[in-house]
Formats: sequence, structure tokens, C-alpha cells
Amino acid sequence: MKKVLVVDWLDKYGGAERVITALQKAANFDHLYALVNVMQPDDLKKISPTPLKVTTTYLNRFGTAFRTMFFLMHHAVETIKIPEEVDLIVSSSHAVAKGVKKSAKHQVHISYFQARNFKYIWDDQSLYFGRATILLQPLIRFLQRKDVKQAQAPDYIIVNSNYVKKWVEDRYKRIAKVIYPPVNLQAFPLEIQKEDYYVAVGRLVAYKHFDVIVKAFVQSGKKLVLVGDGAQMKALKFMATDNIIFTGFVSEHKVYEYISKAKAFIHAGIEDFGIAAVEAQSCGTPVITFEEGGMLETIISEKTGLFFKERTPEMLNQCIEQFENYTFDYALIHQHAQQFSEAQFHDKMQQYISEVMKK
Repeated sequence: MKKVLVVDWLDKYGGAERVITALQKAANFDHLYALVNVMQPDDLKKISPTPLKVTTTYLNRFGTAFRTMFFLMHHAVETIKIPEEVDLIVSSSHAVAKGVKKSAKHQVHISYFQARNFKYIWDDQSLYFGRATILLQPLIRFLQRKDVKQAQAPDYIIVNSNYVKKWVEDRYKRIAKVIYPPVNLQAFPLEIQKEDYYVAVGRLVAYKHFDVIVKAFVQSGKKLVLVGDGAQMKALKFMATDNIIFTGFVSEHKVYEYISKAKAFIHAGIEDFGIAAVEAQSCGTPVITFEEGGMLETIISEKTGLFFKERTPEMLNQCIEQFENYTFDYALIHQHAQQFSEAQFHDKMQQYISEVMKK
């Protein structure tokens, strides 16, 4: 059986790329298609230890600036030509990969949604476009119609949380199956010795709302370690005070060290699943997060973490004060996280692919 994998793009190796790696392990694809490939060779090897040919689209000529061409992405994915001898197409989609077209009737297309797709034009318009959002409405509406149409392309849709499942039903009128994404829990073992600081981890981009976290810790004066890099680094540093430490990009082992010894992991965005929060729980570290999104499925209130209802520095600080009056069982938190292992994902994906290919 000839199998191919289609992804949105390959740039930096992060959470989405870890899922792609797990998909490759589960299905052993013969070929990979992407709108753009600007990934470093060492990171590509993480996806597949054996050489895997990558075919890109015309958007590749824009290099690392490819996101500025967001309005061409729906068109670009339709230019991908899948050979007729391919039996199985799996798309890993957080933007437009789901829109790849089959080239033969016998082909089966399964799309794994890593997130609510193409948030540029849906939930996060104002975060990405700012004041230009109103002016861009004709283009956005056109792209929304195109996005809905392309969401009908897969024969089957798998989503990474019940939160995304409902979103897919509402936006695309499609029924989806939930298979939680793989988390490399072996890299995040239990640590019961905690130190006197909080940690926040992730790409420093607008939709993750690190500004709320920084403002909260400016107000409280408590120690915060902020792990990650991104477009908002400069702005966040400008508003920060000396109690807030910025590490920039660090290795996975260093991420583990910071998360595992923290009093709690802090998050203020809306995650479709939230891999970093599961990694934190695997270390035995409780999570304090905004009460919306996929984290409602991975965190047990007052057992493995706490939720705050309004995304403001004041509400976050109030939640942290409540947290400091609780006693958490680090071993219980660690055990809770084990249900989201790579092995679970691998087995469920292989079983699902086997079932649909028999139909």
C-alpha cells in the first residue's frame, strides 16, 4: 500500500511537528508534501530518521516569509498532485492541508486536525490583522468560503480534542473522531522537588497572550521564568520587571528542567489541546490556565491544576493566590498525564487507518 503525508508547512520543530513525527512512525509514509519547507536538515531527520522526499509548492520561493502569502495557501494546496498509484493520503492540517485533492477514486484521505484550522481567517482575525481586519473583510469572507469547501475534501476527519471536534461541526458541518495527540512523556518524568518560581512556555506570539502573564507577574512581583522565543519577545521584555526571566529558545532537556522544578505552569491562551500543559503534568507540575479550550480535557480542577475565568492579570493573580493555599499530589498529577502518551496515539492511529482501509 502506497501512502503519502500532506502537511501545511515545515519550518521550526515544535508541537505540530512532533505530531507529524508520530504520524510517520505510525504509517511509514513513502512521500511528504508541504506548501513550504524551510526546516533545517537536523529537524527534518527528527520527523523521519530515514530520508523522506519532500515536495513543495510555489509558495516555497517566499522562504521564511511564506506566511505573508496566507491568501494564496488555499490555492497552493490544490496544486499538489498526488500520484494515482497512492492508496492512502493522510493530511496533518492546522491550516489548509485538508484541502489536498485526491487523484483517483480508490484513494482514501484521512485528515488529522491539529487545531481549529486557519485561525487567521476565523477566530483570531484581530490578533493577526489588527486595525486592517475591517478592510480585509471581503478577502477574509472569500477565504472562509474556500476553507469550508476544502474541509469537505477528506473522507474522514480526526481531531485532537473534543473542543476542536465541536468547532469542526459548527464551522464545516463535518463529524470527526477524537484521537488525542502524542506527548513525549518519557522526556518529562516526575519531579517532586519544586522551587520557588512559576514557568510559562511557548512561542511568544499574540494568540498565546503572554502579555497577560507578564503583566500579572509585574503586579505581583513573584518570580516567573518565561521559556520560548517569538515575535513578541521585544514587547514583552519592555513591559517586564526584574522578577521575570526570559530564557529564549532552549533545548527540550532545559525545558524539562524549568517545567519540572516550577511551582506551577502558567498559561493564558486558548489551546486546541495543549501539549506543553500535559508535559508539565507529566513532571508533576500543576497547571494554572485560562478556562477555555482543550485544556479543559487534560486538567482536573483542584487535582492537577486550577482555572481562571477571565483573561486579565488581576484574575490570574487571584488564581495564583488561591493556588498557593492548595496542596497538590505531584505523583497523582504525573499519573494523570500518562493517558496522553505517544504509544496511545500510535496504537489508535494504526487501528483507525486499518479500519477505514478495510471499508
